Amino acid sequence: MQNLYSLEAKTLHIKLSNWVNEQASRGKVAFSARQAKDAFPNQSDIAFKRSLNRLSAKGSILSIYKGYYLIITPQYASRGVLPPPMYLDGLMKFLGRPYYVGILNAAGFHGAAHQQPQEFFVFTTLPVLRATQKRGIKVNYISKKEIPSGLLEDRKTESGYLKISSPELTAADLIQFEKRVGGLNRATTVLSELIEVIKPEKIDETFLKQIPITCLQRLGFILEKVLNKRVIADHLYEMCKQYQLKFLHIPLKASSTSKDFPSDEKWKVIINTQIEIDE
Repeated sequence: MQNLYSLEAKTLHIKLSNWVNEQASRGKVAFSARQAKDAFPNQSDIAFKRSLNRLSAKGSILSIYKGYYLIITPQYASRGVLPPPMYLDGLMKFLGRPYYVGILNAAGFHGAAHQQPQEFFVFTTLPVLRATQKRGIKVNYISKKEIPSGLLEDRKTESGYLKISSPELTAADLIQFEKRVGGLNRATTVLSELIEVIKPEKIDETFLKQIPITCLQRLGFILEKVLNKRVIADHLYEMCKQYQLKFLHIPLKASSTSKDFPSDEKWKVIINTQIEIDE
């Protein structure tokens, strides 16, 4: 019986290898195990699994998520993995998840990051997805109750399209999730570069509904008092007033004490840290 399975697996390996090459020739960068299995409906599960394992061992494919494989073309053979922008849209569709690429990675797409990090940040809905790390590239998943489709942009990639946060949403996320990018100094440094593509008119009711008030306060304070971008800051403040958002006193740096520090009365931000922009 073992020999029969072995022979079947060898035959299937050739067929599956040809099928994978055919997918690549059509511009496909990934496939699900179900798609591949459907192409060979008469093969046993054991033989099919062994064939996938052999292709993985050869470096022809890579399991990036359970039941989902990347096709490693010769162009990326030395790295053994594809750049996340090439496969993230397909992976999230496979998982049935709304998503967008955000913070540092989105800032990079908008031309506002010195270096593209080897770490990708993907926002999606609950339940929480665990981070994955393959061949030195890490993908972090940040959970939100809702993905704001109206604040996203489609960006062309080598293999299709990728959903990224708009400059305005990227700015808010940088401040809200500043710990993820290395702290307020780093977040403000990236924001200072991103500011050139932020459009005040995009800071509207849709934007305000998606961003926590505390984040709006910190963002407004940094725009006005640290980056001296009064036009955008004033527009944000007027929109907050128009929609009757109530500011309470909050610390600029959420993780530090706010006792005995001065407060900015306009934004109701307690200035418990000094922000320095990295050169």
